[in-house]
Amino acid sequence: MDLKRLGQALKIGVIVSAVGGLSACSSTGEDTYVARDVNTLYHMGVGRIETKQYSLAAAVFDEIERQHPYSVWARRAMLMGAFAHYQANNYDDAILAAERFLQLHPGNSGAPYAYYLIALCYYERITDVGRDQKVTQQAMDALREVALRFPDTEYAKDASVKYEMTLDHLAGKEMEIGRFYQKRGQYLGGILRFKEVVEKYETTSHVPEALFRLVESYLALGVDPEAVQVANVLAHNYQGDEWYERAYNLLQRENVISDQGIVDRALQPTVRGDRIDQQSGTQ
Repeated sequence: MDLKRLGQALKIGVIVSAVGGLSACSSTGEDTYVARDVNTLYHMGVGRIETKQYSLAAAVFDEIERQHPYSVWARRAMLMGAFAHYQANNYDDAILAAERFLQLHPGNSGAPYAYYLIALCYYERITDVGRDQKVTQQAMDALREVALRFPDTEYAKDASVKYEMTLDHLAGKEMEIGRFYQKRGQYLGGILRFKEVVEKYETTSHVPEALFRLVESYLALGVDPEAVQVANVLAHNYQGDEWYERAYNLLQRENVISDQGIVDRALQPTVRGDRIDQQSGTQ
């Protein structure tokens, strides 16, 4: 997980510094949540994090809020509790804790980290492209907010990278649907999806294939000029790419291009219901 890797690199000190420094105090090994001074409880929670007892740590930080709601430590404990929930993979609890922190302390120095933590909780729940993309969209929105609100922070840099990855994920979903339509001969449906990738997700790794699939689909519909036009876009932006080579070979194989340019084909589309078939020839 990204924040765990961040924690290994920067140690717990960075997380603590996001919400304020620690005061020296004694520690205790007990976990019985009786009335205790706030310093002792706070250090108990930090100790649980250092030993990777994240659920116990979250419970301790919650106890600080309950026992000492008006202490400056309660504010710190709120964000540390969100971090502990995140480390325990309790993403919903982590989001709730971070959002509560932001509602109560929107101008606090720990706010950038709280926004970043929320984004990570969504980002790390992204699954494969064949599943519901609601979480992916939530991750993209949260990551964009981090980058826009705190552009000069390390959080923004990492959020920007992850934002591009979420775009790639959403583009992959569009490609999957487009290929599904294409395989069923529903070329118009596929074209709409492939165009969506090219126009909306132009910075992703899926664009070259989307352009190739457009070439395929236009050829299947007998619309040769459009196929060649898309292939030219491929040639201009991705010459040498595998998908350009495939498009070029396909156009030559179909006798659409030659040294003189476009070659006319005696294939005219005929509409039959919601499908478009060819009067002659096969694809």
